[in-house]
Amino acid sequence: MTNSWNFIYAADMQPGSPKSYRFKPAYAENWRTARRQIMDRHPEFLLIGGDVTRDGYIHRWELEEMKADFDGMGIPYHVIPGNMDTGNKHTDRTSGRPDRNDVTLNMTSEELQTFESVFGPSSWTFDHRNVRVSGFCDMLLGSGLPQERELWDWLEKQANRPKSDHNIWLMHYALFLDAPDEPAFDITAPEHYLDWYFCVDQGSRDRLLDLLKKAGATRVITGHIHCRKEHVVDGIHFDLAPGIAMGQWFDRWPDGDASLGFLEYTVSGKRIEKRFVPLEHESTRTDGYGPGGHPLPEARDYSLAWETGGQS
Repeated sequence: MTNSWNFIYAADMQPGSPKSYRFKPAYAENWRTARRQIMDRHPEFLLIGGDVTRDGYIHRWELEEMKADFDGMGIPYHVIPGNMDTGNKHTDRTSGRPDRNDVTLNMTSEELQTFESVFGPSSWTFDHRNVRVSGFCDMLLGSGLPQERELWDWLEKQANRPKSDHNIWLMHYALFLDAPDEPAFDITAPEHYLDWYFCVDQGSRDRLLDLLKKAGATRVITGHIHCRKEHVVDGIHFDLAPGIAMGQWFDRWPDGDASLGFLEYTVSGKRIEKRFVPLEHESTRTDGYGPGGHPLPEARDYSLAWETGGQS
C-alpha cells in the first residue's frame, strides 16, 4: 500500500568487545549482519529493546561504543536498557547456582544512571504518525530503588493520556511466560530458575498490566529471552522477540523459535503487520574467550583480552 510505512525492533545484540574479559566474535559478526539488513530496509525509526552490550553494566565504554554504532546508522532510534546493560531485576535471595550470585547482580541506581548518561532517559514516549511508542526500564519494578517510584508515577501519567491507533510498549523482560495470572516463580527452585529469570515478578506484573490496559496498549514488545513467541491477552499482542547474538530457550514452547533476527512492523492506517526478518548469515565462529552467563567477579580475567585498554 502506498500509505504504508515500516519500523523495526531489534534487541539482544550483545556484541561485546575484544578489550573485555570475555568475547565471542560470532555475536559481533551477527550484529554487523543485522545492522546492515536493518539499514537496507530503511525504517522510519528503530526500536532497540536492550542488551545492547555484553557487559555494559561493568564497562561504560561498551555503552559508548554502541551509541556511536547506532548514531552511525542514520536512522532515528530509541533505546531501553537490558539487564546486560544495567544489572538484573532484583531478588533478596540467591538461586544457589555456582556460576552466579543473583543478589550481587541486582541493578543499582548508579548502573542505571550510567546508562542514562550515555543514552538519555530510560523512560520515554513519542508519537509518530498514528503510532505511540513508550519504553521503560522494567528492571526497576520491585527493586525498591529511588527510581522505581518515579517510574510508577510516569507509567500512571502515560495511562491517562489520550489514546492512539497503535499504542506500543517496550520492555526488556517478558511480562509473563504463559499467562498473566501464572504464579510467582521461586528463584531457589532449580526447575523454575529460568522462569524466574526471564519474566516480571507477580505483583508488579498485575499492577503493570492494569496500567497497560488503561493506557490502551495494543502491543508490548520484549527481548531478553531470545526466542520468538506471541501471546494475545485482552486484545494486547505480547511479542516475545528474537535475539541477534544467539538464540535461547528454544524448547520452552512447542511453537517457540530461537532463530536469530529482528522484527519489522508495517503500518497501514489502523492495521499493523509483524514480520520476522532472519539474519541472512549466522556466524559460525566458535573462537573467543571468557565465561558466559553472569560470571562471578573472580572469573573476570582480563589477561585473556585480545586487546588492551578495557579493564574496569
